[in-house]
Amino acid sequence: MSRSKSRAAARLAAVQALYQHDMEGTHLAGLLDEFHRHRLGGEIDDEVDDTQYAEAEVAFFDDLVKGAVARREEIDALIESKLAEGWKLERLDKTMLQILRAGTYELLARADVSTGTAISEYVDVAHAFFDARETKFVNGVLDAVAKAVR
Repeated sequence: MSRSKSRAAARLAAVQALYQHDMEGTHLAGLLDEFHRHRLGGEIDDEVDDTQYAEAEVAFFDDLVKGAVARREEIDALIESKLAEGWKLERLDKTMLQILRAGTYELLARADVSTGTAISEYVDVAHAFFDARETKFVNGVLDAVAKAVR
């Protein structure tokens, strides 16, 4: 599998892991272990489609999850500063928030990934969960974050 596909899979898995961490308070080490053993390259539990999760780049996945959790306060403040006046993080859909957190972390900490690549990859992740309006929102917020941090 190409590096771009394995990184795309890692980004999607990172958003799912951050969501689980946020909703269930799963301890980080246990969460990473669960994803390593059952999600990264495992089968997708879907009655319609008998495909597998794409093989994810594990080190990249780990960095996204650990980094987004470790820098959460900084990331959340940055995201909130880019929202429309009167909007708070609490108003965002929980999945949307994790997409923005992972994307913001990547823009902050992964200079090896171009700004355009990082933004378009998280817009693609958003397409897995949302309609066009929300994917434009992801694009706009991450673009504003990138202008602030890059």
